Order: sequence, then C-alpha cells, then structure tokens
Amino acid sequence: MPRGPKGERRPADVISNAVLVMKIATGEIEEGKPDRAHEAARRGGLKGGRARSDRLSPEQRSEAARLAAQARWRRKVD
Repeated sequence: MPRGPKGERRPADVISNAVLVMKIATGEIEEGKPDRAHEAARRGGLKGGRARSDRLSPEQRSEAARLAAQARWRRKVD
C-alpha cells in the first residue's frame, strides 16, 4: 500500500484515494497523526548509525567499509 508524504498509508487506486481525500477535506474523518512512541523511535533510529560510528575505532570503521564495498561488488546486477 502506498504511503503519503508523512508516512501514512494511502489507498493504491485513484478512486479510493479521491474518496479518502474528500472525506478528510470535508471533516468526515480525521487524518491520522503519528503517535509519540513512533516519533521517539524514529528520532532514536536517526541517531543510532552516527552513535555507532562514533564508538568504533578508525580501523573498525575502515574494516566495515571494506566489507560493505566487497558485498556491493559481489552482488549481481540484472
């Protein structure tokens, strides 16, 4: 199912999406707002990669980058 600009689920077909937009515009239904737990988890996730790289030594980061590059080059392209 497609997602809207804020990550909310939207109907895949044009007619259902038009009906949903009309209901939101007329106030028949309220557009869902993300809950606080989801927002907190997203903020934590955005910080996670940076925090992990700060904890690694330069040698460990280099090794991780080397392994990632090898995995990318090993992958077959169709």
